[in-house]
Amino acid sequence: MFDIHPATPADAGEVFTLQRAAFVDEAQAHGDPFVLPLTEGLDRIARVLAQPDALVLKAVEGPRIVGAVRAAVAGTNAVVGRLAVAPDRRRLGIGRALLTRVEEELSVRHPGLTSLTLSTGAQGAGGQRLYRERGYAETSRERVADHLVMVHMRKEVVPAVRSGAAG
Repeated sequence: MFDIHPATPADAGEVFTLQRAAFVDEAQAHGDPFVLPLTEGLDRIARVLAQPDALVLKAVEGPRIVGAVRAAVAGTNAVVGRLAVAPDRRRLGIGRALLTRVEEELSVRHPGLTSLTLSTGAQGAGGQRLYRERGYAETSRERVADHLVMVHMRKEVVPAVRSGAAG
């Protein structure tokens, strides 16, 4: 069983390792060893985790980080990215739980959000299926290289309504 917690700067090394392991098969499927999650350095991940407004969640099984996801907010939109699950822990609900939790955290921290967006490789059918199940719809496809097409997806959300005490 796994638990989900906010990632901290102390997790940078393990998140870096997880990300590299998790995205190797995507790089192979796209024929591109330079997909962004594989080229992101440890120092960049450490900087992201050190930002006070960073939203990076980790799934932990015992002492091991088995999944991670991050999100950044720009106006009324949040961009979800780097959803990664350790290859040997896939198909156990970790990715789904991380996506659900990051959406919940975003709605609490940013009640005015109206949409969530993300991008995934066109060859990643499993990721696209998960995102569609969670309410994301394809908005466009972008050829970023001869061998690489990115699928951009969006989910509309109803801004959270803060209710006051009646009386």
